[in-house]
Amino acid sequence: MVPMLHATSILRKGKMGPRAVLDTITLDRQSRYRRRLVMKTDGGQELMLDLAEATYLTDGDAMVTSGGVVLVRAAAEELMEIHAADALALARIAWHLGNRHTPAQITPEAILIQPDHVLAEMVEGLGAHVHRVKKPFEPEGGAYGGHGPLQHSHHHGGHHHHGHDHHHDHDHK
Repeated sequence: MVPMLHATSILRKGKMGPRAVLDTITLDRQSRYRRRLVMKTDGGQELMLDLAEATYLTDGDAMVTSGGVVLVRAAAEELMEIHAADALALARIAWHLGNRHTPAQITPEAILIQPDHVLAEMVEGLGAHVHRVKKPFEPEGGAYGGHGPLQHSHHHGGHHHHGHDHHHDHDHK
């Protein structure tokens, strides 16, 4: 029986150096925000992640064990890919998504968000094209950097909030 791997620290992508790669672990976005958990690597080995605080793991980060590292891979997820006629239209859509605190991955030609029919209707109403894709999801870290605790979106159209409490004014003109 192979002993369980035990990781107590993380090396960020590109900082691994000459360490031996023992295995990989493929996780969706939700599963990449962790502190303490037993998981299975892609090779089937048990791994105990035991960090001092909850940490967001990005694609290419490495979990450090006594014998080497386990590389983190972002799993492909069901997403909505949003395209617009031009950069201005895409920026306008990004503003509306940001106003709803929606986690979004920004690329030069599209915005990726998690599936949400209300948001799909909104962006289509703004003239965008939305289609489903399956890709790894690495949303922006926010204005203050990092990925921090995962927040779920909230919709202001019906004033439906979940995932966090906050107080700020919104202009609904």
